[in-house]
Amino acid sequence: MRVIGFAGWSGAGKTTLLRRLIPALTGQGLRVATLKHAHHAFDVDQPGKDSYVHREAGASEVIVSSSRRWVQIHEVGEGPEATLPELLARLTPCDLVLVEGFKREAHPKLEVFRAANGRPPLHPEDPRIVAVASDRPFPEARVPVLPLDDVAAIAAAVRAGAEPLGLVIDRLNGHGATL
Repeated sequence: MRVIGFAGWSGAGKTTLLRRLIPALTGQGLRVATLKHAHHAFDVDQPGKDSYVHREAGASEVIVSSSRRWVQIHEVGEGPEATLPELLARLTPCDLVLVEGFKREAHPKLEVFRAANGRPPLHPEDPRIVAVASDRPFPEARVPVLPLDDVAAIAAAVRAGAEPLGLVIDRLNGHGATL
């Protein structure tokens, strides 16, 4: 398993890019998993559904399973938020993990930059950014800068920049090499 993140300010187009990139990567024969960070409370189950009723009644964990998929909901309550290494360790083996968010963590990342956001780029300050997908050039960038709409080039950069899961987890846990 290899890991790479997608970092950028809200509204930069991370999810839109992933929606286009995932089919390109799976079309190359890769099994792809995604891990998305949310900044607020969220629900994947709906009011009135049994899973929602179980969770609202106080279950600390709910698993819903069918012949087509299963989902696990874990209530943190007042406890600490799960860390990126903890979440990565829970994934089922695959070829490539795409992490959306967690922009301050020390895993390899592709920055998604959109000038209209009016926010500064992340790559000058983050040595873990291995490439930038942008709607404007950055001639001074120390990493490749790719057009936001060049999905093939971005897929190649993602494959080249992704690192082995064990190495990423070790670095995130404060072990091993850092840049």
